[in-house]
Amino acid sequence: MGGSNSTPVAPKVPQNPASPPAECPMHNKDAKEKDMNANNVAPQNYPSECPMQQANSKPQTAPQSYPSECPMHQGAADGQKTPPNDIDPANMMPPPNQRPAPDQPFPLEKDRIISGIPKAGTKDNWVYPSEQMFWNAMLRKGWRWKEDDLEAKDMTDIIKIHNANNEQGWNEVLKWEALHAKECTTPALKKFGGKAKDFSPRARIRSWMGYELPFDRHDWIVDRCGKDVRYIIDYYDGGEVDKNFRFSILDVRPAYDSFGAFYDRTHVFFMRQGFAMMDWFSGSSPSSDNAKSDSATEKNS
Repeated sequence: MGGSNSTPVAPKVPQNPASPPAECPMHNKDAKEKDMNANNVAPQNYPSECPMQQANSKPQTAPQSYPSECPMHQGAADGQKTPPNDIDPANMMPPPNQRPAPDQPFPLEKDRIISGIPKAGTKDNWVYPSEQMFWNAMLRKGWRWKEDDLEAKDMTDIIKIHNANNEQGWNEVLKWEALHAKECTTPALKKFGGKAKDFSPRARIRSWMGYELPFDRHDWIVDRCGKDVRYIIDYYDGGEVDKNFRFSILDVRPAYDSFGAFYDRTHVFFMRQGFAMMDWFSGSSPSSDNAKSDSATEKNS
């Protein structure tokens, strides 16, 4: 990918019998030396940046860049940025790296699991990273295994939690996409990226009200049969991991970047309020259900 240095070639110009000025670097060498000898002028040494001196100067070697799969290539872990051409714009990640990292304490699985999320523009689904790929990705972000007491089973659980979060997120996206089922029945994920420290306005407002900030954020671009729709997903800590390896509370909604997204969110807001009122009038609200169960427990005791 690195560029190579080349020697600039001066364009040819017609020679003028009236001897061009000596400072012109483009006139022929013989005419130049003749003029200098006639005037007893010593040959002029041009600075190194002069195009005439490039051929004599020592060729410069472009810094070698190692491919991202190479264990020597630390990338962001050493304060270096991954070359832009190495980043996949679909997932904002470098090329897959299945090679064990230096000083890795134990071997990791390299098998990848096919997700339930369709990939836009193809007939396939997105494929989740392997344990080894996930490990290498964490190293590229600056994490070091020596700072934590991890075992191979921990990485297996981390992958399962990662995959469960994504499946849960896609299921929430499909609920929103159901509003447009008449125009598109096959939405697909086009690309995505993480923005952990770029908190959404909604998350910031919630934090001002005393709620915690999300520990992660993703922006997903969904292909709605030719129309790109951006979704924001805020991940909140939900406590203990359940048997399905889910522990995150997801706040999924279309981004406020189009009138359609504004309409959908307003529509869903009133739908939720309507259902809440129906539950209240029917007496099946969560508080009443808890009260009934408490009273039943007291009678039986």
